[in-house]
Amino acid sequence: MKKMKNILKGFAAVAMALVFAQCADNKAASTAEKTVPATVNTGTMKIAYVEIDSLLTKYRYWNELNELMIQKEENIRTTLNEKAKELDQEMREFQRKLENNGFVSRERAEQENLRLVQKQRDLQQLQEKLAGDLQTENQKNSLQLRDSINAFLKIYNKDKGYDLIISNTGFDNLLYANDAYNITQEIVDGLNARYNPQTKK
Repeated sequence: MKKMKNILKGFAAVAMALVFAQCADNKAASTAEKTVPATVNTGTMKIAYVEIDSLLTKYRYWNELNELMIQKEENIRTTLNEKAKELDQEMREFQRKLENNGFVSRERAEQENLRLVQKQRDLQQLQEKLAGDLQTENQKNSLQLRDSINAFLKIYNKDKGYDLIISNTGFDNLLYANDAYNITQEIVDGLNARYNPQTKK
């Protein structure tokens, strides 16, 4: 179960590391309006940044994906707990019968023991399979999230003309930046306006 929690926690970091690995190539010049965040001008280069934590908490698509994954993890945990409880009861019953000579023969006791051992192996394999399936789905969601944001940034940047959009996750990439270069809310608003949950499954 800890492995699955770590998978979910790592999902956001991995997804966002992939999302902003590409830079926008559009270098069209545009005049900044008062409502548009300021950009740094180093010669002809325009730079802005996005707060990843804020983007993730406000992007509806990400929140829906996250809720789905949490629900799937809970369903997996419930399934595994029920099967483990059932196995535990069967093992206790086996032990009770063994101690009270409840088996017709030694061979019958050995058969029951082998059945329980196999059931325990099956449960472990199921746990590994479900954890693997969850990890695969997380990776798929990560790619979908990256593609969604990258596709929007290409459209967004046609008008804005940024040469570089930097991601900021805590202190990982950006130690300091003037808030005037923060375009997070614009990106969030654009992504949410573009997102239609009825078309997503």
